[in-house]
Amino acid sequence: MSKRICNICPHHCNLKEGQTGLCRARKNIKGKIIAINYGKVTALALDPIEKKPLSRFYPGSNILSLGSFGCNLKCSFCQNHHISMASENEIRTQSVKPEDLINIALDLKDRRNIGIAYTYNEPLVGYEYVRDCAKLARENNLKNVLVTNGCFCEEPMKQLLPFIDAINIDLKGFTHEFYNKLGGDLDTVKCFIKLAAKYCHVEITTLIIPDENDTEDEMRELSEFIFSVNPDIPLHISRFFPNYKMQDKRPTKVKKIYDLSSIAREKLKYVYEGNC
Repeated sequence: MSKRICNICPHHCNLKEGQTGLCRARKNIKGKIIAINYGKVTALALDPIEKKPLSRFYPGSNILSLGSFGCNLKCSFCQNHHISMASENEIRTQSVKPEDLINIALDLKDRRNIGIAYTYNEPLVGYEYVRDCAKLARENNLKNVLVTNGCFCEEPMKQLLPFIDAINIDLKGFTHEFYNKLGGDLDTVKCFIKLAAKYCHVEITTLIIPDENDTEDEMRELSEFIFSVNPDIPLHISRFFPNYKMQDKRPTKVKKIYDLSSIAREKLKYVYEGNC
């Protein structure tokens, strides 16, 4: 049986016929890599834009937010692990076609809805659905927001980013060692951030986990990198709480969040403390 390589993310899963990639969402079907989570929605809600989090993109507005299942990382602290780590037959979904999603979003305009946010799980493992919905949304004057880990290849993103209005990228930390634990690649994420900044509004979130990514030196390097891309990019520095497979960790001290935020402000104009 012929194998096919998935080119969406740096894992480049080489899949046999009928085999699913490590993201649980992409599969070799008849010699083609198919997003098996296409249109399969696990969560749909009208959220404040600040929840994405986006602090400097249409503040005070709402956005229709949806998620599916699957992710290309394996974060042991994932707050949405019930959908991000789920396989096709492990979770209940509802089918929502792109045109139906657009109609739902338009019907919510009287509730200050500005568009659609692709979020909750890792939306880009369902790249084709995001692309198709984003194009339709743009045609209907709706904003497209992407909430992603950013660990994706440049070429497919160049096809999608022209239709995206704002992105929050989860920059997990700033060491290769930490990203290796998560099954990701720091250099890929850095390239994604640089690319996204050329197309749309970008904000970045870093969850601070005790003894994992919480040193002052790492925050200094992280904020210097963001500054080198664009000093106007907002950075959200968020407090960790025990979750999923990381129940034994203590919550991040509030003082640590404020201390690291002060370091980030040495370079960046907009720094926000989260979960404090």
